[in-house]
Amino acid sequence: MNRKQFLYSAGSAGLVLSAIPLFSFNPQDGEKLDPKMVQEFVGASHKDIEKVKSMLEEQPNLLNAAHDWKMGDFETGLGAASHVGYKDMVRLFLDKGAQANIFTACLFGKIDIVKPMLATFPNTLHAKGPHGFTLLHHAEKGGDEALEVKELLMSLGATETKVALY
Repeated sequence: MNRKQFLYSAGSAGLVLSAIPLFSFNPQDGEKLDPKMVQEFVGASHKDIEKVKSMLEEQPNLLNAAHDWKMGDFETGLGAASHVGYKDMVRLFLDKGAQANIFTACLFGKIDIVKPMLATFPNTLHAKGPHGFTLLHHAEKGGDEALEVKELLMSLGATETKVALY
């Protein structure tokens, strides 16, 4: 096969392959969780473990659902429970497979997670969680269990516990 034939064959194959969908997942397909239900779930996640358990039993996909309070202020049940320091609720979410994050690690004083993450991604020190609550806020909510993390954050320059989002 000469160069011209090769290029023609490759081009034809490319056209054929581009017409075949590589996968059929379309995030716009299917039903979405009711935004009012997600808002109710996230709201309850600040304070009402029995309601949260009941809602998760009825709709397990609420576990990682996020509510947008306004202007991109997204909050999950885990984020809600974490920023108010509701450790039993946070454990419930984690036991069910919620997507753990550095804010939750700060709440529980997990220095072995927080320290290398900040070494790898230093600007995470200034990350804003739901409602603008910072890593330092979460470490403070963790109490004595999170004192080492709080000291680390402060030694790296963290001073704010909440930053305005809008």
